[in-house]
Amino acid sequence: MLRARHHCGLGLSALVLTLLFISLLAGANFESVPHVYVAGQVADSDVIADRDILVEDLQATKARRKQVQLLQPPVYDLSLEPFSAFQHQLVEILRNLNNGVDYHAQQEGPLRRLAEELTPAVADEILPELSQPDAQTYLLKVLLPQIRDHMAEGLVGDIRSARVERSGVIVRNLDTNTEMLRPDVTNLPDVQSYLAEISAQIRQVPTLNPQSRRAINILLSAIMPASLTLNRESTQKRSNAVMAMVEPVYYQIQKGEIVLRRGDRVSREQQIKLQTLYKSASDPMRWDIALGAFLCSLVLSIGFFVAPSGKPGTPLRCKDMLLISLLLLLFSVGAKVVFVLGMHINSLAFINTLAVGYPVAGAVGLVAMVFAARRYCTMALLLSFFTMLMFQAQFSLFLLHFLGGMLATWLVTNAQSRQDVVWSILPLCVGQAFIWLGATLLAQSAPGVMPMQLVAVVINSVLSLILLFAVSPVLELTFGYSTRFRLMELMSLEQPLMQELMVTVPGTYHHSLVVANMVEAGAKAIGANSLLCKVAALYHDVGKLSYPEYFIENQFGGPNKHDKLAPSMSALILLSHVKKGAELAERYKLGQDIADIISQHHGTRIIRYFYQKALNLGEKPRESDYSYSGPRPQTKEAAILMLADSVEASSRTLNDPTPARIKTHIDTIIKGIFSEGQLDESELTFKDLHFLGENFQRILTGIFHQRIAYPDARIRDAAKPEGKPAAKNGAAAPHAGIALSAVAGQSRPAPDAARPHDGEKGVAAPADKMPPVAAAPAAQLSPHAATAPTAETPSISQPGADGLGENKGRA
Repeated sequence: MLRARHHCGLGLSALVLTLLFISLLAGANFESVPHVYVAGQVADSDVIADRDILVEDLQATKARRKQVQLLQPPVYDLSLEPFSAFQHQLVEILRNLNNGVDYHAQQEGPLRRLAEELTPAVADEILPELSQPDAQTYLLKVLLPQIRDHMAEGLVGDIRSARVERSGVIVRNLDTNTEMLRPDVTNLPDVQSYLAEISAQIRQVPTLNPQSRRAINILLSAIMPASLTLNRESTQKRSNAVMAMVEPVYYQIQKGEIVLRRGDRVSREQQIKLQTLYKSASDPMRWDIALGAFLCSLVLSIGFFVAPSGKPGTPLRCKDMLLISLLLLLFSVGAKVVFVLGMHINSLAFINTLAVGYPVAGAVGLVAMVFAARRYCTMALLLSFFTMLMFQAQFSLFLLHFLGGMLATWLVTNAQSRQDVVWSILPLCVGQAFIWLGATLLAQSAPGVMPMQLVAVVINSVLSLILLFAVSPVLELTFGYSTRFRLMELMSLEQPLMQELMVTVPGTYHHSLVVANMVEAGAKAIGANSLLCKVAALYHDVGKLSYPEYFIENQFGGPNKHDKLAPSMSALILLSHVKKGAELAERYKLGQDIADIISQHHGTRIIRYFYQKALNLGEKPRESDYSYSGPRPQTKEAAILMLADSVEASSRTLNDPTPARIKTHIDTIIKGIFSEGQLDESELTFKDLHFLGENFQRILTGIFHQRIAYPDARIRDAAKPEGKPAAKNGAAAPHAGIALSAVAGQSRPAPDAARPHDGEKGVAAPADKMPPVAAAPAAQLSPHAATAPTAETPSISQPGADGLGENKGRA
């Protein structure tokens, strides 16, 4: 869709490849690799950082993570399963004792395992005491419930392993699947301390003899487990997670910082910084920078194709994309070359000065001479962006070049001649100096580099103007662009083709003057290129130089040569003036833009008068033989000229041209052209048509102005044009004394006329207001939405190829 609309398949490919190449160039590393010194070695040269770098201190980072790991509380699992196993073992031991089981005769069993745990001698000593009913009753009825309660709260096997942790412990209850932090581990009971409590408690029991008490203590110390166990896996996992969250410890290396001075002994910290600089400089391609630059440049390039409103702008031609690609390539490569050469000076301040003096403003000014505002703004963004990357500079350099480019475009678009551009050196220098001062304050640059950079700003301004003067003729000759300066030169009355037009076909020249005033006012009202419209209007009918006497405005009341010609021959002569005009535009090097408008200003319209004459003579004419070859207007400027040409020519047929009749006539002409579909490819909106109609009416009303009748008949007769009767009711013919200052660019529309910038030729005005020429509800023009006025007889006011004023006089 984009390729079909903008006709830039090859150009679009060239632009994408150019952006890719420039992005790779921005990421390419042409820096010299610094020498790496080891700790303790004496440096034989200074080492200066060429960029901002963060250097990780591995030892400091490791120490910080170790500290965080020690602060991480260990995880202990709490469960009553050990108590269940303990209870089962205790009951089995007592049951075997009550059953008189002899563990000496057993290979397996609870008594056998207990004897192996305590040694047979101790087992023989305590087992008889445990067979006593009082001991068993106390164990099962008193101690066992108490042990369960304590184990439910948590018993640690060894309290010393828990108390080394200063941040407490995390108790994870496996039975209820809950966790609890115990910050104070001093009151956390362990098995040994609890056995001591039990020993003290049973000494107070009178029913137990000393031997039974000793037997109970020995039994519990042998089989009582802990209910809190350290989960080493979970503890290590949590410690690793916390350590991973610790930010590394970095050394900050500022751009331009002297990392190591000559003669100094290298420290461990300096060695780390040098290793980081070496690793960064030894990489031949920084792929992250290249990829980021390419993606950002693609996003910025959307501005070439789409307006801020979201609508597609004026179609881009292949040569437009090639010019954009060439300028981007030349200035980006130039910036990289300047940066690499500046590195040999080994002075960061000098490199920054070169970056400030790089003439990006001149390149943006060149684009402003050819393209509309949003496109040269997009170009300024891209050039400033790539210049910042090539010089490895900060964002302040981007602001400096972008704002400086915008200042240059404002001066260029407001200049009326090349001399004005020369005098713009003063405001350009002053303006860029203020921009540089703001950017320098943002970057917090050292005061010592300011004088040198201020000189670079002046050099930047001078080089930018030199580029404008040196490259603008190349754009005109090589690419065929009609720059602003070239258009101003074409408006001069001293141009050979303009001289021939004035002398040979004065009627056509007068018609072109009026049309030039109309299109200039209309273009300013809708934001089109008013200068291009005006110059194209002055030359749009130069093709009539070939057969001037066949056009009504150049017959001066003489015989009409069309009376002796067949309708087809008359139509052929009229049709040829468009082709002849395009040929003359090429011969006199008027520029491709003007040549295209000359070819399109009649579109594919039919010469209705001679077509109808052929029908009346009984012929069977083909519409294609009486229609212009086109194409239809492709731009707003060509469409404006088509409307103004038809309106001006046909307005000469009006009787008593009052403002109301002029307005009705203009609406009829515009509606007819619109209904024929001639405006479908021009991007004009209904709102544009409304503004054009208003400005056309203002111009024509000023031309067909009223005069007060003189009271004396002799004076009134003397005031009449020679050979013509006085206008009825004081109405005067169109003013014949239009000042030639209109050609020199001095025509001035009414103060209330809208004056958009001339450069905004690619931006379509919002179409939210429908003029009286069409009743369709859509905001954008659509073909054949209205009924075209018909002209079945020559007397009907129908705008033909050059308006009825010409067609009627030719028959």
